[in-house]
Amino acid sequence: MTNQIPEITHLDNQFLVAMPQLQDKTFSQSVTYMCEHDDDGAFGLVINKALGVNLSQIFVQLNITPGPEFVDQPVLAGGPVHIDQGFILHKEKGDWKHSSAISEEIYLTTSLDVLDAIANGEGPEEFLVTLGCASWGAGQLEQEMAANSWLSSDVSDEVLFHLPLAARVSAAAQTIGIDINLLSPDIGHA
Repeated sequence: MTNQIPEITHLDNQFLVAMPQLQDKTFSQSVTYMCEHDDDGAFGLVINKALGVNLSQIFVQLNITPGPEFVDQPVLAGGPVHIDQGFILHKEKGDWKHSSAISEEIYLTTSLDVLDAIANGEGPEEFLVTLGCASWGAGQLEQEMAANSWLSSDVSDEVLFHLPLAARVSAAAQTIGIDINLLSPDIGHA
């Protein structure tokens, strides 16, 4: 008898909520927005862990001067891969370079032109900025899902763009009616 991994539906445009037993320092108590998931692997952005810098500090490093409408916000630690690359997740489509649709409403951009637009009040109103991303090789995420490391849930704009970072794990799990605080770290273990 072979140890087969059950087939899991692709998780594009879903949240992955870390289960309490997931103790990896990057992903413990995290919510990851899944940008892409197919047979070759998966890619997402952690949306609830502050990096310790804010967007205005990034603007200084990039020689971008924000206009008076600019509202500062924290930059997020999007994951342990490509930590020197910025990823901007946003609502409005816009006409920015290196931008792709994740869903009918959510886009991912990796070019500086969107940051210029944000700094000058001409960019998307709903956005978040991460440095780094999370990625999984072929079959890796499926194995982690089968091991009960993650809970998948529906995406909510409120969770993605508006809630305080500390409230996002509970709120993401709540979108499917689960109180993550009531789950034991020993779930799924004999």
